[in-house]
Amino acid sequence: MMSSCRIYSIICNYFVRYLCALLILSIKTVSPGVNDLHFNDGSSTADIIAGDVFFEIIDPPELRYSYRIRPAKDFGASFNGSINFQNARLVPTIPFHSCTDIENHDEIIGNIALSERGECTFVHKTMKAQLAGALAVIITETIDNSDDALDSLIEMVDDKMEIDINIPAAFLLGRSGSTILRTLKRLHKTYAVINLPINMTHVPIGKMNQPPWISW
Repeated sequence: MMSSCRIYSIICNYFVRYLCALLILSIKTVSPGVNDLHFNDGSSTADIIAGDVFFEIIDPPELRYSYRIRPAKDFGASFNGSINFQNARLVPTIPFHSCTDIENHDEIIGNIALSERGECTFVHKTMKAQLAGALAVIITETIDNSDDALDSLIEMVDDKMEIDINIPAAFLLGRSGSTILRTLKRLHKTYAVINLPINMTHVPIGKMNQPPWISW
């Protein structure tokens, strides 16, 4: 006959296993992605993303998705209600790093510049785009194997150069920059047509028209 201590131990063991099973069943499964965003749970972008902005590409059709950008933290104009670009051109700068004078300024004037991260500071790039006549600048990675999770941690901050920046600037999260540039080159296009910003406040993450190459 088993002792009372042995019986007590067996009961406790089964009870602990039962509690662990209940805990596992109570956890909702969420797909991995940038910032561990919610999928299929009704959450809206406003519930999850603080301060980020979205734009959409409407041409070329191969890039017709919604893209998430992170505005500069403490320099440049803000993406507020007065900023509204409809059917605007998103034009890659030449040189793409935008650290020297932009050569294709005739195409940049009155449009939105697309620039590559690196070589110089975000503020310097934005200043060069502003001098070329850009109404805004989006800065991006161009490495295909860039880490979405690491990109999400990037903040565009003022480097204290005391440059007067009057246009909005933002960082394009994830692998989208390299895909956009590669697609434009393949189609022999010098720009994409975009709407910026777009209102995603009440759109659940799972229903967003997000790029297929990004797992949010």
